[in-house]
Amino acid sequence: MKTKIALMTIMMTFSFASAQENAHVNPSMKNYSRKIDSIVVSEKIKMNKELDDIDQDFKKNKIDGNEKQNLRADIASKYEQAINEKIDAQKLEFEEITRQMVKDAILKPNDSLRNDKNQMVFGLGGISVHIDEDKKIPADYLHSWEYAIALVGAGYTSKDKPFRFFDKNSDFKNTVFNSAGFIIRYENQLGGFKSPVFYRLGVGYRWDQSNAKYGRVFSQEHHALEITDFTKGDLKETYINNHYIFIPADLRFILNPKYIEYDGVKYLNNKVNQFSIIAGVYGGVRVASNIYNRYSNEFSKRIVERETINHGLNDIIFGGKLGIRYAGFNLYVQKDFTPAFNNNANLTHKYGLQIGIELMNVRF
Repeated sequence: MKTKIALMTIMMTFSFASAQENAHVNPSMKNYSRKIDSIVVSEKIKMNKELDDIDQDFKKNKIDGNEKQNLRADIASKYEQAINEKIDAQKLEFEEITRQMVKDAILKPNDSLRNDKNQMVFGLGGISVHIDEDKKIPADYLHSWEYAIALVGAGYTSKDKPFRFFDKNSDFKNTVFNSAGFIIRYENQLGGFKSPVFYRLGVGYRWDQSNAKYGRVFSQEHHALEITDFTKGDLKETYINNHYIFIPADLRFILNPKYIEYDGVKYLNNKVNQFSIIAGVYGGVRVASNIYNRYSNEFSKRIVERETINHGLNDIIFGGKLGIRYAGFNLYVQKDFTPAFNNNANLTHKYGLQIGIELMNVRF
């Protein structure tokens, strides 16, 4: 009995010490411990009942003191043997669990899979959150869903100067952040387990806000969109909002790939931070556009006008994207190849150009 108790103590101590490194094995160890506890408790209940019966016989003078001690010793010996036999019957299960724990401890690096499964990384660009509870092997980290929120500086360029950001000759006022993007995308590895290339497909929402230059407003006259002087009062604020549903398709190239070996197979370690270049295209459908003007005059200090834009805008846009990514830092440039404004817009700069930084991305 002492040998079995010692074995159980060692086993439970080893199980507790290894819990952090062998989280997937630990439930099996707990289940085994419950079985052993159940055997011991069950046999002890039956043994105590027989011992109580002997004590009652002794109190009724049916047996003397020597007989009582001999009977108690025989009962204890009987149940010790019964417990040992039933624990021996569980020996194969314990040996298999132990072999698996030793295998995991030797073959799986301490920081490769189960440590820090859920991570929150603070970077220069924002917050990156990884929710990886369902991921158990390196291959599981090679595909994921991701939700991202980006803050964007949007402007418009002319056809002959497609990448001239903050152009002073633009019809629009230059502002740092005047747009946002929200996207959910699926990412998967392209090629074998060691490939540093991933493809990403998603769907998202893009909002662009554009301000006319000082003292001027957007207007729709004679089926045309243009920028004119404001004459109704003291102009406080003016802009147009364009809203798009868009579908991006990207390729992500890892520049410094790191690898991990698991069960004799080498995988790209997509759990660690690595530098990536992102290149892709997108198509978008305009779902709404409006003009907003806020001003005051001699009759009111706050007058707000909202007008739906019916002329001067293309319903479909198509463009390309180039970005760099590391940990919580995600920076990209996005360029519309088709103009946001059509021939019914009397504007010199019609092609959207955006510089964005992802404030937060959640991967799961």
